[in-house]
Amino acid sequence: MKKRAKKGNYEKCLGYLKEGKEYFLIIILIFLASFLLGYCFPVFFGELIEEFVKGLLERTESMSFLQLLVFIFQNNLSTAFVGMLFGLAFGIFPLFLTFLNGYVLGFVSGKVVGAIGLSSLIRLVPHGIFELPALIIALGLGLRMGMFFLAKEGKRKKQLFYDLENSLRVFLFVVLPLLLIAAFIEAGLIVLLG
Repeated sequence: MKKRAKKGNYEKCLGYLKEGKEYFLIIILIFLASFLLGYCFPVFFGELIEEFVKGLLERTESMSFLQLLVFIFQNNLSTAFVGMLFGLAFGIFPLFLTFLNGYVLGFVSGKVVGAIGLSSLIRLVPHGIFELPALIIALGLGLRMGMFFLAKEGKRKKQLFYDLENSLRVFLFVVLPLLLIAAFIEAGLIVLLG
């Protein structure tokens, strides 16, 4: 019975993700554009980003694997969940968060490549394979939820509850496991590679 329920939940998740693929495409395009902007033109908020990264490195440098795992997972989980849930405000927050994350990642990647070389980006790939899709899905869900107001008069409430129910299901069965895998990989790489 439980296996059938799980299978049903994953099928529902896949169906809902397919229904809203245009929202995920929008998030991907904004992320890529802002990544390229941060990588090629790292002129905005440079000192602020560098301070943030420096503080993050200082906070995590003496952490054990388990502490890193929990820290990374909690950080990514809260970003993804807040990005999704605050999408209810007409989808504005997920768009902003997508742009911000893309720009910061592009900025930091550009600085690292400039200092160490292009091969340094390879270290981002293992956890990025799981973390970026999870973030894109969560922010796409938030954007979709924020579009409930475009539904026909009298159907907005129904649309909102439909999107909220399905978004929470996708978050639980898809986003959460992806973030957990990404946190394991990232914490492991930090401990192994320093």
